[in-house]
Amino acid sequence: MMENLGRLDNFKSYSICPENPSGERNQACRAKNGTGAYFSRKLGEGFKMSPSVEIEAGQEYVLGEIRGMGEISHIWMTCPVSAWRDLIFECYWDDEETPSVQVPVGDFFCNGWCEPSLVNSLPIVAAPKGGFNSYWKMPFKCSAKIVLKNLYHKNCIVYYQIDYCKGNMGDDMACFHAQFRRTNPTLSKIPHTILDGVKGRGYYVGTYLAWQSNSCDWWGEGEVKFYLDEDEDYPSICSTGTEDYFGGAYNFEQPPGSYCGYSTPYLGLSQIIKPDGLYQSQQRFGLYRWHIQDRIRFDDKIKVTVQPLGVRCGSQYVCLQEDIASTAYWYQIEPHGEFPALPEEEERYVSRKIPWEEE
Repeated sequence: MMENLGRLDNFKSYSICPENPSGERNQACRAKNGTGAYFSRKLGEGFKMSPSVEIEAGQEYVLGEIRGMGEISHIWMTCPVSAWRDLIFECYWDDEETPSVQVPVGDFFCNGWCEPSLVNSLPIVAAPKGGFNSYWKMPFKCSAKIVLKNLYHKNCIVYYQIDYCKGNMGDDMACFHAQFRRTNPTLSKIPHTILDGVKGRGYYVGTYLAWQSNSCDWWGEGEVKFYLDEDEDYPSICSTGTEDYFGGAYNFEQPPGSYCGYSTPYLGLSQIIKPDGLYQSQQRFGLYRWHIQDRIRFDDKIKVTVQPLGVRCGSQYVCLQEDIASTAYWYQIEPHGEFPALPEEEERYVSRKIPWEEE
């Protein structure tokens, strides 16, 4: 990546934000009204009149719509913490009718438990406090549409910026996809499905898990399994354990008796929520793994699962009943297979430290 910075190309740069909703050249900072109008009332046009948008409860808002061939290279946004599971991030490529990306904002940016945690990785960065950044490359052939659906019970103020370029991306570019699923609780001997129903050629590039442990014992023995193309009963790729798949070892204990969080360019245990003796009764974790240097290729289809498997008394594997929410990230040639229905409000719900706290 760095070695190409000095090479000129034929692309043109654009950026969409509330100050320039069209993204076109010479159109930024022309707003005469907006969420910043009161603060800029003595300054006027060109002084942060419209830094954000207000999305009404139950409504959707088109953050950006682009015509032509190009690629989104960076998305930044911030929004109310309490709505991170109820603001649904969607991306549509090339005039498709169903989204290629459909994930709650918090989970897409590796913050599924609606409590801010820092993520310092190559494609996803979560900065203080709730500054979400995506560097996933998102190419498109003729159009791109980015939508935010507000399924929260209140209006939400959202700040955002979408950086992209336009130009000839070639004919061999696959489209970016991401999908959310949740199993709460998991059932004995039945794995949680991270991804299924994919049709077409592509490659798998990442996993994020928001995992709640409902056991007093170690919870991370389950294998992450990849069923590729003709695989049926047995996968082609599997990990040796959950913590192993996310790059850790021996229960993430360092020093012994304590979880050790970490965030690296390709993998991490980025969130550890411990019981507080009051409302936080369960241990919760946020884990990510990016298959950037080790992308997993498939020709026709792919299925990805994880086992909720623990250890009892240090000597016996046992199936657990956990709360697992997952986000799968992959690229593929369109059209994509049908996504499962987005979980309803009760199935998405995440309890917070103070249940009645409002943003």
